[in-house]
Amino acid sequence: MNAADIRKISTPDLEKRIVELKQELFNLRFQLAVGQLENTARIGQIKKTIAQMKTIISERTE
Repeated sequence: MNAADIRKISTPDLEKRIVELKQELFNLRFQLAVGQLENTARIGQIKKTIAQMKTIISERTE
């Protein structure tokens, strides 16, 4: 998901999506700790997407 796609989403929906992504990130970290995670790059992708969403939300509030 790129920044242009994220900007099309409303702020409440972005906040809900951030919560979902944080839960997914938690699950991925858990899988990493137990040795079951196959795609470790997904952790970085999720962290980047969360950061982009938070940045866009903060831009809207200014």
